[in-house]
Order: sequence, then structure tokens, then C-alpha cells
Amino acid sequence: MKLVIDDLTVQTRIDSYLADYMQDFSRSKIQNEIKNGAVFVNSKQVKPSYLLKEGDVVEFTPSKPPEILPENIPLNIVWEDENMLVVNKPSGMLTHPTTTEVSGTLVNALLYKYGENLSDLNGDFRRGIVHRLDRNTSGLLMIAKNNKTHEYLVEAMKAHKMTKKYLAVVKGVISEDEFTIDKPIGRNPSNPLKMGVVESGKDAVSIVKVLERFEDATLVEVQLITGRTHQIRVHLSSIGHPVYNDTLYGFGKMKIKTEEQVLEAYKLTFPKPFDGELITLEIEPDEKVNKVLKALKN
Repeated sequence: MKLVIDDLTVQTRIDSYLADYMQDFSRSKIQNEIKNGAVFVNSKQVKPSYLLKEGDVVEFTPSKPPEILPENIPLNIVWEDENMLVVNKPSGMLTHPTTTEVSGTLVNALLYKYGENLSDLNGDFRRGIVHRLDRNTSGLLMIAKNNKTHEYLVEAMKAHKMTKKYLAVVKGVISEDEFTIDKPIGRNPSNPLKMGVVESGKDAVSIVKVLERFEDATLVEVQLITGRTHQIRVHLSSIGHPVYNDTLYGFGKMKIKTEEQVLEAYKLTFPKPFDGELITLEIEPDEKVNKVLKALKN
């Protein structure tokens, strides 16, 4: 892989840049690859702390990834045609394998059912995957069965022809009925495992609508205008209302026990490939959402 650095990444550490660019690799894995001589900048080996400059040419030849095997894991298919499908991904399941976790993911399940009939534009680790959900975020996810469909859906996302809406229970009572969060998101400079509102980050916009208020919590619908990593979690935390049970972004002590963050991709509208007919899908709140809502109402 060869990358030419633009001015948006100037004075960024190379390990942080590659970890952000290649989300299949953790920062520690990237650092090990650099130390093992897999990364060159302008044809020279560098240290993980090397600060990138505009015009730098980065060459990265990662060590051979592990094989991704099909696994007989049930799929909750909400909609399907000859070109794509939409699945309801459960909480706790990775969307795709990583270099350290290659089993039990949605991709393993898709390979078992569809074999080679999945797009490969994003490589074997992400066969069929058009967009992703965090491990502990449940809900609707589009899968492309071929590259032409994959390209169609990506272009539709870029042109804002899709609508993705999420349900979330957040800490505290939000007074406004509807508002927009427009804050750039990038890698947290003090913690490479987290994203954050960073001035030099990528544009990120979320529309928040209050659905129900409780004593010390609020049920909200969040519509994504952009699709940055951890966008909803970062945005809601940045206004002092972290997602329920999101320990990474500051929820704190739980009153109601649940294993995952209470966030679900519950509504999706997209143009059907290749005739443009708008398909709208909506699922009921899952077990974790219902559990928390029931407790809050009681």
C-alpha cells in the first residue's frame, strides 16, 4: 500500500495516522509493524513517533493477515434482493474481523451463507460490508452482494440519498426538543482507543430529536448526516449526555444493568439498486433498549 500525505495530516504521528486510516489495525499493532520494518517513508524506515509532512510517501506492507473462515452463525435478514441485503446485527458482534479477532463476526456469518457472492472492494476482512456498526451497537446494516452494488450504495451515501436513524438512551434530561450537533471528529490525541471532538478532525453532523424524557435520562433519535467512527457516542458525550452504559465515553456508574451501550440503528432509508426506488426499513427496539426503557418508566 502506498499513500501520499496531504496537508490535512501534517504533523501527525505516523502510527496514529495509519491506525486511523486502517481501522483493522490497532495502534499497538501498527507500532509493531513499523518496528518490524513494514513501513517506509520516502523509502526510509522511520520510528512510530515520526511526524508526517506534506508530500511524504508512505509505503506499508503489513504482515500476512489470518484467514477468514465461514461460520454457521444465524443471520437476522430484514430485507433482501438479488444485489444486496439488510441485516439486523445483534449487540456484541463485530461487523468484520480484525487482526486480533477473526471469528464470530458478521463477515464470518455472511461467508457461510453467501460464499464468494459478496463484494470485495474493501478486502477479505470486510467482504460485503458497505458501512459498519460498533460491536455493541445493534441494528440495520447494508450488505452488498457484488462490487457494482457496493459502488452504487457508497455513491448514494456520499450524495446524501440515504437516511440512517438511531435510538439512544442518554444520561440526563435534554431540554431542547430538536437540535443539530456540528463538531469535527478525529482520533483523541491523549487516547488512541478513542475518538473525540478535535479541531483538525473531519466534519461530523448529527441531528438529535428528543422522543421521551425520564427523571435522569432521555430517549433520543439521532440522524447521521455524516458517518464518522463513534460519531453518535462522541457527539452526545461532548454535550454532557453520554449514551447509557457507554463506559468509553463517560457514562459512569450504571443504575440499570445491561452489558452494552444502549444504541440501536433502528431506521434506514436507501435507494434500491439500480432503479432508485426508496426502501424504508424500521425495526422494533431490541432487548437492551426495552430493558432500560422499562426500568426508567417504572
